[in-house]
Amino acid sequence: PYYFSDDGDTVVFGSEIKAMVPALGGMPPVDEEALHHFLTFNYVPAPYTFRRGVRHLMPGHAMRIDRSGAKTWRWWDLSQQAPIAGRSEGSWIEEFNAILDDAVRVRMRSDVPFGAFLSGGVDSSTIVGLMTRHTTEPVKTFCIGFDDPRYDEAPFAQAAADRFGTDHLMERVDPDMLGLWPMATRHCDQPHGDVSFLPTYRVSQLAARRVKVVLTGDGGDELFAGYDKYRDFFAGDAVANLDDRTFQQRYFDSISLFGPERKLGLYADGVRDRLAGIDSFEIARGWFDQVPHQDRINQALYLDTQLLLSGNNLVKPDRMGMAVSIEARTPFLDYRMMEFAFRMPGNLKLKDGVTKYLYKKAVAPLIGEELAYRKKQMFTVPVGDWFRDRLAGYCRDHIEHVIDSSDIFRAEPLRALVADHVSGSANNTREIRAMIAVDLALQL
Repeated sequence: PYYFSDDGDTVVFGSEIKAMVPALGGMPPVDEEALHHFLTFNYVPAPYTFRRGVRHLMPGHAMRIDRSGAKTWRWWDLSQQAPIAGRSEGSWIEEFNAILDDAVRVRMRSDVPFGAFLSGGVDSSTIVGLMTRHTTEPVKTFCIGFDDPRYDEAPFAQAAADRFGTDHLMERVDPDMLGLWPMATRHCDQPHGDVSFLPTYRVSQLAARRVKVVLTGDGGDELFAGYDKYRDFFAGDAVANLDDRTFQQRYFDSISLFGPERKLGLYADGVRDRLAGIDSFEIARGWFDQVPHQDRINQALYLDTQLLLSGNNLVKPDRMGMAVSIEARTPFLDYRMMEFAFRMPGNLKLKDGVTKYLYKKAVAPLIGEELAYRKKQMFTVPVGDWFRDRLAGYCRDHIEHVIDSSDIFRAEPLRALVADHVSGSANNTREIRAMIAVDLALQL
């Protein structure tokens, strides 16, 4: 991450916003437009940050600062890739395996101990399986487990560890990690409504006992259509018959947290007036417009690569790893693999309801059919259930703190989020998480 502030006379920059505060003369106030976008995406999308006047250098961009000022330019453009038709599945599989194998190999270069996060999912199992090809020592792997089987991936991780003979360290932990949330927010400098930051911190803590570098499977879902949301959105023929703008708007709506009217209904009068003309869809449309030559599946994946991956899913292993002084390396985000992914047609990624269709075929001989085709399990904890009973007071306290400590929101709709969730009349888990994240970020 590279954050900067440029007032036309002085440029202040840093890899953390908090490092810039002394030079800025204090923590800048909240950027209302960035908050508006946060409530859509559940993270603040670059180039915005939660703090007014502070911007985030965009992925694939560089900045030069000299006496004449600061100039930015794009040095790597993923949108230049175009899908290739007519290749056999076998040819795609051969290239996929060759690129990923070498991407893993080069990321094992290290003068400090290294290992890998291992959940037993297709991404981490593939990375660990490839790592074993390039070392004579057992790969050090790390996993945390929960007592609740709905969220516990430890048995799958153990199966992968056994298959590849890794030096596996698993620790069973209490799933209630919300006490870590203020610390996680402090390391991120910005709000994130994604509570999987917290188990990511715990597995990073575990790994830090033995290694300084870990390889992770991050990026595989966004590049190769691994999330169930892709299967659900593209089910049937309805999407194929939409015009471009309707498709874009519908996909955007499917990934949005608060819709436009619901967002505006949260704000105090003056804030609502200032934000009424700002449409978060414009951020998504700018990315969609870069890839009109891609098929619909790849357009959705391109949007999520540029927004969700860089704005949230890579922030997790980076900030939570750095919080305990370990470095996360991501073989799937080797530039060769990313360019390869957007040369591959979308119908080889999502086919007949199978997510990661060709990817799974490519790695099944390595990791086994059971791990390749196991049902995807999200790395999270059951906070929605807790918010209805033993953590209902925790939610109310944060909501009241947001109301009392800022003049941004109206009290009634925020209180209704909790009341409706506790009563069971609505599932507002994600919305409540977002507001708690805002409260924690306001306290930085």
